[in-house]
Amino acid sequence: MARSLEPLVVGKVIGDVLDMYNPVAEFTVRYGSKQIANGWEIKPSVAAEMPHVQIMGSRFFSLISIPWLWLILMPQVLVNQNGENGSTGHELVPYMGPQPPTGIHRYVFALFKQKAALMGRSRPPDGRGNFSTRQFAAQHGFGLPVAAVYFNSQKEPAVKKR
Repeated sequence: MARSLEPLVVGKVIGDVLDMYNPVAEFTVRYGSKQIANGWEIKPSVAAEMPHVQIMGSRFFSLISIPWLWLILMPQVLVNQNGENGSTGHELVPYMGPQPPTGIHRYVFALFKQKAALMGRSRPPDGRGNFSTRQFAAQHGFGLPVAAVYFNSQKEPAVKKR
């Protein structure tokens, strides 16, 4: 059963980052034993390493991890993601864990279905700021996303040494 869009609408992921879509795929994102759910808070230290992503469905997907709002970090972009084994795929942009400067920031994982393997057609986004999920998806013929999930993160307090 595909996830409800309501948390994505309430969290303003739909509208600001993604267009309204019909959730037709399922995927899970885990940091260690912690599975991400929409709106949950994850500490940057927990999300420092690349998550385990499992995609249920057809064969080729692109997964885009989008820092929300300020886009300081380069989004992670995986193409030719095999739905049967979420650990395979071609990484266009390496994963970087959350590094929010201050306040609460949202991080989005958007899943797009590919019609076929991209076979050398895809290239990394040109820059860190101004990355547009919509534009990247349009350039590669992805259409609307098929699933998405987001989490919140904020800077962890520094440990005081005595």
